[in-house]
Amino acid sequence: MHPHDDTHEHSLAADLGAMLNLASDRRQTLRWLLAGASALPVLGCGGGGSSAADSTSTGTATTTTPATGACAVIPEETGGPYPGDGTNSNNSGVVNVLTQSGVVRSDIRASFNGPAGVAEGVPLTIKLQIVNANGSCAALSGYAVYLWHCDRDGNYSLYSNGVTDQNYLRGVQASDSNGNVAFQTIFPGCYAGRTTHVHFEVYPTLAKSTSAANRVKTSQFTFPMATLNEVYAATGYSASVRNLAQISYATDNVFSDGYSLQMGAVTGNATDGYVVTLTVGVAA
Repeated sequence: MHPHDDTHEHSLAADLGAMLNLASDRRQTLRWLLAGASALPVLGCGGGGSSAADSTSTGTATTTTPATGACAVIPEETGGPYPGDGTNSNNSGVVNVLTQSGVVRSDIRASFNGPAGVAEGVPLTIKLQIVNANGSCAALSGYAVYLWHCDRDGNYSLYSNGVTDQNYLRGVQASDSNGNVAFQTIFPGCYAGRTTHVHFEVYPTLAKSTSAANRVKTSQFTFPMATLNEVYAATGYSASVRNLAQISYATDNVFSDGYSLQMGAVTGNATDGYVVTLTVGVAA
């Protein structure tokens, strides 16, 4: 049993309702992409996946080189039960970190604006590039990304038992002239009912990132299974080993209908830390 099975359980059932509203649109989007990919030999977007890229090994980690193909918008996904963006509540009421002082930051390992907790785990750098899928994947500068994920125990700050008074592993960054944002964090754990994943929302400007009503994309990304197995051999991730063994991309309620645009390319190792990169196509 996951250590915090309560009204905020992060499981298949918790996300299923939100996913039902998205499944039809995603299937239609995939049909369009499959139909048009061969006719649109332009720059490929997305981090990889076996259906869209060639994978190679560097040291002990897996890296992925995107294949040439259609430049696509990353799939829309549920923000899940723990967004902290003002769209839902925890036990204390509506919770919104987007309006808090200090949320715009690159290192998201520590809590901010009062709380002093720090999330422990294998170091991870997340690098996203925001590009215009309607404009030959041109880099989008000045866009904002709000990113969040669980800690190595599978807990979400602000929501899960024991960490409702913390807001770590949440932060906002504005994209530079090349469309890039970067976050220093720890590798998220795998909790029961979901494969390992990271949530993010994209906003047209930093000024508009204080309200979830302004988001132009909500999505998630995941990691190669070989990388997950490496990471979870490290101290503190024993629960993730058990949970990962009970889930796969094919049975995950988000990635089961395809993840080629949501598979991060990873380099590094569990001792020195990892770097994951992903190109995020949005319709600008």
